[in-house]
Amino acid sequence: MKNKPVTDSTAVIVDGIRTPFVRAFQDYRYFDTIDLGRLAVNALLKRTPVAHAVDAIYWGGVLFPSTTPNIAREIALETNLKPTVDAMTVTRACSSSLLSVTQAAAAIERGEFDVIVAGGSDSVSNAEVALPKKLIRTMAPVVMNSKSTPMDYITSLAQLAPFTDLIPQMPRVAERSTGELMGEAAENMCRRAGISREAQDELAFKSHKHAAEAIETGRFAAEVFPVEVKPGHTIYRDQIVRGSIEYKKLGQLKPAFRRGGTITAGNASALTDGSAATLLMSYRKAKELGLKPRARFLSWHYSGVDPRDQLLVGPAISMPIALLRANLTMEDIGMVEIHEAFAGQVLCVLKAMESADFIKFHVGKDALPQEVSPEKLNKYGGSVAIGHPFGATGARIVNTAANELFSGKADRAIIGICAAGGLGAAAILERVDT
Repeated sequence: MKNKPVTDSTAVIVDGIRTPFVRAFQDYRYFDTIDLGRLAVNALLKRTPVAHAVDAIYWGGVLFPSTTPNIAREIALETNLKPTVDAMTVTRACSSSLLSVTQAAAAIERGEFDVIVAGGSDSVSNAEVALPKKLIRTMAPVVMNSKSTPMDYITSLAQLAPFTDLIPQMPRVAERSTGELMGEAAENMCRRAGISREAQDELAFKSHKHAAEAIETGRFAAEVFPVEVKPGHTIYRDQIVRGSIEYKKLGQLKPAFRRGGTITAGNASALTDGSAATLLMSYRKAKELGLKPRARFLSWHYSGVDPRDQLLVGPAISMPIALLRANLTMEDIGMVEIHEAFAGQVLCVLKAMESADFIKFHVGKDALPQEVSPEKLNKYGGSVAIGHPFGATGARIVNTAANELFSGKADRAIIGICAAGGLGAAAILERVDT
C-alpha cells in the first residue's frame, strides 16, 4: 500500500529525544518531574534549534507537584522558549504523553499552531507522600489560622495521642473503583486468558535482550541524550536493561502480587524516572525551516473498559479501531509497539485481538481480528526492560517508531498503551515520503 500524500497542514514529527531511563530512587532522585522535562526539552532544542518558532508545549504526567500542577508551563519557563509560549499539561495515566503528542498533532492540523514540543515526564523518586488524615484534620485548622498561639499547637498535638497511626505509609497504588492493585488485575487477566508464567518470562527475557542489543548497536543513540547528574557522573544509557539476564533466573523469582501468581519483579516494569520530548510541526513549517519530517499520524483512538472486567485490555480495543480508521490491517504494519506494563498484559492484549468474539463484542462488526507477527513486536525491547516513567512512555515509543520509519525499515507503525482506570490508547504512524 502506497503511503498517503501529505499537505502543508499535515502535522509531522521532525525530532524526538529522551533521557536515559533510571530506576526510581537512584541517580535521578534529585530531579523532579519539571527538572526532567526541562532536561529533555533543552536537549531537543539544542539539537534542533527552533526555539524561536515554538508556539506551545503540551506535556504529559501522572505524579504532579501539588503547588505546580501545570508542569508544562514551568518547563517552558525554565527552558529557552519564549515566555509567550502556550503551555498545557495533560494526564491520562500511562498514556499521558501519547495523548500530549496526538493533541499536538491535532492542534497543528486544525491550524492553531505551527510548532509544538510535546512529551512527558515523571519522577517517582519525588512523588509526594500524603500525610495521615488524622494529622491533617487536627493540625490544619491551627496551622492555617494566623491567630493561633503556641498553646493552640500544644492542645492540638495532645489530641493526636496515641501517635502510632501518624507515620506516613507507603502509598498503595490501587484502583479507586475496585481497590485492586494493577498487578492484581493483571494476574486476573492472565488467569482468565490462560497465560502461563513461562510465556511471561519469555517475553520479559526477549525485552531485555532486544533492548540491550539496541543499546550496544547504537540504535538508541539518536533518541537518548546523556544526563549529567553531578560533576563527574553522567548517565549515558538506560539503567534497568539487563543484557546478561538469564531466562532460568527469571523463573526463580517469587510472585509479586499473589501467592501462586505468575507476575514477578522480572516480568513487570519497574518504577522509573525519566522524560521524553517530541518536536512536531506543520509540513509547511518543516519545509520553511529546512527540516526533514520523520513520520506523521494516520489515526489514533482512546478507549475505556470496565475496570472490574479486564483493567489493562484497552489496547486490544484501541488498536483495531485505529486500524479501521486508517483503512489498514496488521499486515500493512511493519512495526508494533505495545507498552509492557506487565509481560502478561501484553500477551493478554495479543490474545484478545486475535479473538473474533472479543473484537465483535468490544469493537464492532466492521472490525476484524488482528494477529501480530512476533518479529514485529517490540523489536528494540519494551517497558519491562527499558523502564516506565508513567508520563514519558508514550513519547518514548513515538520517538522510537518515528525513527524506525525514517530509517526506511518500515512504512507504518502502530502503538498500543494500557493505562490505569481501564483505559487504552493506540496510534498509527506512517513514514513521510518527501
